[in-house]
Amino acid sequence: MPNVEIENLEKNQVKLTFTVSAEEAKPYMEEAAKAISQQTKIPGFRPGKADYEVVKQRVGEMKLLEEALQSIIRKSFVSAVLEHDIDTVGSPQIDVGKLAPGNDIEFTAVVTKMPQTTELADFAKLTVKKQTPEVKDEEIDTALRDVQRMQTKEVRGTAEEAVTIEDKVVVSMNMKLEGVPVEGGQSPNHAIYLNEDYYIPGLKDQVVGLKEGEEKTFTLPFPENHVQDMLAGKDVEFEVKVKELFHLQPPELDDEFAKGLGMKDMAMLRETVQKNLLTEKEGEARASEEREMLEAVAKKSKFEDIPDLLINEEIHKMIEELKRAVESQGLEFDTYLQNMNKTLPQMKIDFSPQALMRIKVALAMRAVAKQEKIAVEEAELDAELDRIAEQYKENKEAQQQIFSPQHRDYMEQILRNRKVIEFLRGAMVK
Repeated sequence: MPNVEIENLEKNQVKLTFTVSAEEAKPYMEEAAKAISQQTKIPGFRPGKADYEVVKQRVGEMKLLEEALQSIIRKSFVSAVLEHDIDTVGSPQIDVGKLAPGNDIEFTAVVTKMPQTTELADFAKLTVKKQTPEVKDEEIDTALRDVQRMQTKEVRGTAEEAVTIEDKVVVSMNMKLEGVPVEGGQSPNHAIYLNEDYYIPGLKDQVVGLKEGEEKTFTLPFPENHVQDMLAGKDVEFEVKVKELFHLQPPELDDEFAKGLGMKDMAMLRETVQKNLLTEKEGEARASEEREMLEAVAKKSKFEDIPDLLINEEIHKMIEELKRAVESQGLEFDTYLQNMNKTLPQMKIDFSPQALMRIKVALAMRAVAKQEKIAVEEAELDAELDRIAEQYKENKEAQQQIFSPQHRDYMEQILRNRKVIEFLRGAMVK
């Protein structure tokens, strides 16, 4: 085994200094020689058949040492981390000090340690109020109107008919601010449902009464709380031309409507909607309770210094999560940033406090699991992996990934976190 000296540095970093003797390096150099003999044509030998001494004479001992170095460093580092139980974050910073044939190899590895919870909160003294969701009649009515809207027929109007507050219109719209076109404010086919709220108050009133082909120019103030600061509260000029008119014919909210949705009658439909809304609210309430619960534990706990590396990694995860959410809605992430009047660096700064809290929550959950001896049985883990793999039984490559050691470790962490959350719920939510 290589000789290893360990030195604790500032900011939760540790420096490992390795000394590997020439004898310890020899097996790695022999493996390097085999690899080189496969890749290099050596007269008198088939690929991979030249012995160590022949390869050494052909390419030089220094070349063998350089080829073997990566394996030497990787094996030495991993062994040292496991032996000394160093919980690392990210990749080590490697610096080779001495590398010469026949001599000891010396190199250092500086790595960031996973911070530890130095004092776990007494969660038995912390309380989170249990939420009791309820569904109001107005919410059921709103949900039913949404279903009604999806069943609404659109009947094409004629050129002689004027737009009413119950119609849908398709307009060509151009917005200007102080005579300059607003970025993203040009839409050749913009649909407006006049029987619904519109984000710019007063615009519907300007459209009512127009006929297909008619144009109108008017000025309206944008809402004070609009996401684009450059437009919020400003007077914007609109150029609108009505291109198409549709009369909306919604179905009656009656028993026949309910039967069309597979229900016995309207009462049964209302009851079903009420149950679905309640289930959704209960899920939201549970998530809110758990978020409050975990953050309460994190805030009352104490931790070692949390390295910038860990915070930056968490911010990167959050940015990627946001990007996926934005793109799932059919938006470009760059356009989203422009609408928010933010740059990517500004967004990262904004995410810093939340990233720090997420890290503290994760560390606190690990500490709770350790203190309360919360673990995942092998049978539990196997059953969960089998359940997931069943969903991909036609995809062998996906199944191999599911049963890989890396994914197994990931799922073990997920299941352990679930147990920690249930344990804390029992202790804190009242």
